Amino acid sequence: MKFYEAYYPYYALLKANNKEEAMQLYTECVADDDGSLHEEIEEVERDYALAMYSRAKTEDGKEVPISEILNDFQSSEAIVLLIDPSLL
Repeated sequence: MKFYEAYYPYYALLKANNKEEAMQLYTECVADDDGSLHEEIEEVERDYALAMYSRAKTEDGKEVPISEILNDFQSSEAIVLLIDPSLL
């Protein structure tokens, strides 16, 4: 699995098999593609994604449990790890 980050129009950190899958996940779960997503979304290192995700807070302001972080990173499922808080 690879990790991708997009900042525009909304921030998201995604885990997917490839850029196309990450773009599809973004448009399904975060925001529509205004035509610039292919340029906006970039692959990031696993360690960077892990550090960003481990610093995240849940919707109720609590830390994400370590067991959830490990499960999300070890699973083979494509998922949105982080999303712009203004969308919650």
